[in-house]
Amino acid sequence: MDPKLYHLHALSALHCGIGQSTGAVDLPIARARATNLPIVPGSSLRGVLREEFADKNGGMEKTLFGPRTVSGGDDAHAGALALGDAHLLLLPIRALAGIVAYATCPFILKRYKQDRERSGLAAPSIPPPISETQAGHGEGCVNRLNDKVVLEDLDLDPLPMAEAEQWGAHIAQAVFPRDSEAQTDLEKRFLILPDAVFSFLAETATEIRTRIAIDQGTGTVKDGALWNEENLPAETVLWGVYALSDSRVKGENHKAADLAAKLPADALLQLGGKAGVGRGLVRFLNGGVK
Repeated sequence: MDPKLYHLHALSALHCGIGQSTGAVDLPIARARATNLPIVPGSSLRGVLREEFADKNGGMEKTLFGPRTVSGGDDAHAGALALGDAHLLLLPIRALAGIVAYATCPFILKRYKQDRERSGLAAPSIPPPISETQAGHGEGCVNRLNDKVVLEDLDLDPLPMAEAEQWGAHIAQAVFPRDSEAQTDLEKRFLILPDAVFSFLAETATEIRTRIAIDQGTGTVKDGALWNEENLPAETVLWGVYALSDSRVKGENHKAADLAAKLPADALLQLGGKAGVGRGLVRFLNGGVK
């Protein structure tokens, strides 16, 4: 298997849900069981990419994703594309100075580094442990105010770090490969937070929106039609891994390397639910296509 890296960059609030919940939030987002960090299930992304291919490159849809229906043994085969879940890489956090910070933590960077290296991509070193009262940043950080970094209701001590400078540049290049101005902006807002602080913010700093349904007859809220939805905020960045095999369609001789060129390098997708209210617009960035 030759793994490749992809990124998702949310352009609007993103809701990939798990159905109803018994907690305070009626419709929470999907999270990894072990870490409780937000994810975008690979199955959700795969379905959206399939529709993208059906519209623009239908001749390769069956090869990459498998048949939509199976009428017999001759029609049954797996698709050549294996697509993993997308994991949280950068979470936008409200900041007192600089409006917003793009935060991550050593735990996430370690997993991201491993996937980068498996995909044949370079990666900086993992930052050393950070005190729970500190926030690592690179040169020119715009989130500092009077020697503090204030995120939501947390005030942290700024800590200049070479690793933050390096990681900010690597991630900015991956998310905005052809936009030097956007790269610079991300680098100046990039922060490495302690694992415990980031975990807390990943649970409490997501976006909660209250929704209602209107009774068309009375023009008022329907009885019981009030609910809360959790979203990943716009500008969230996630990453995942995919792999390609040779075509499994009988009579085809497409090799994995040829199929890789069929995947888009940068595609605009609508992912998850709530498309009618402007949610789920994301960029799919394929690190396996140069």
